[in-house]
Amino acid sequence: MANIDKAAQAISGFLKKTLPVEDAKVVKITKIPEGWEGEVEVYEESSFIKSIGLSTKVKDRNIYRIKTDENLEVQSYERMNAKQLQE
Repeated sequence: MANIDKAAQAISGFLKKTLPVEDAKVVKITKIPEGWEGEVEVYEESSFIKSIGLSTKVKDRNIYRIKTDENLEVQSYERMNAKQLQE
């Protein structure tokens, strides 16, 4: 079974490989019966500014929730919205 450090590395590493981000900071990690659940903070290009065709270095702060199994294989991930963050 993986420890919390390995779980955090696996979760942040997954987002670094999956998203065009330079860094992914684990801000919450919890052992769950199925494996691990973590919340990771990333800074991504502003999707709004990009959608209107402007070039800028503005970045949005986003939080992603990632769930893994006992072997640290990612089972799901999602970008959280403001309502989810308040829960």
